[in-house]
Amino acid sequence: MKDIKMNFEQARYNMIKQQFRPWHVNDAQTLELVTEIHREDFIPGPYRDLALADTNIPLLHGQVTMAPKVEARLLQSLTVRANDKILEVGTGCGYLTALLARLGGVVHSVDIYPEFTEMAAKALKQYKLENVALHTGNAVNGWVDQAPYDVIAVTGSVPVLDESLQLQLKHHGRLFVIVGNSPAMKVLLIKRLGEQEWSHEELFETDLPPLIGASRAPGFRF
Repeated sequence: MKDIKMNFEQARYNMIKQQFRPWHVNDAQTLELVTEIHREDFIPGPYRDLALADTNIPLLHGQVTMAPKVEARLLQSLTVRANDKILEVGTGCGYLTALLARLGGVVHSVDIYPEFTEMAAKALKQYKLENVALHTGNAVNGWVDQAPYDVIAVTGSVPVLDESLQLQLKHHGRLFVIVGNSPAMKVLLIKRLGEQEWSHEELFETDLPPLIGASRAPGFRF
């Protein structure tokens, strides 16, 4: 058991040095957090040894995790504060849920698949995070029941951005969302500046399966 633990610790060091640093993840709080909350505790058994690898790990229903470096950039860009009210669209394995909960206030995490809600609930117990509310439902257009939010993190892609997500931000709220079609999707950081004013910053490109029920981009006609 000791050797296995040491392997994960070495893999975590390599992940930070070889994945995070080249991707400009240099926020001390983010780097400290990933050493405190262990990703391997949330990854399904058959893939546990790949928990810290630079890859999207398969989950049920054709879904995958974000790569670790994408999760780290998400945390760094959202600048989560202690009293922030957070919406996570897509609970998945629950790892990002745990990271957001350790940084922020109440986290409302919603997934359309009850298996993911149950899996996350089990994994979260060991970290005694009491500021997480797990919901099963479709939050592709947000979760109006608990709106507005300081932070919204969308963990799957959407072909087109639905403005309802932006409208559920508080003033000065931040939204992390992946928009577009495979293989080149844009990762956007959207900030609400006023009642009808937002800023849009393109962070990088990635590729991730779409959320279930996300609006399709209109096709081209020739």
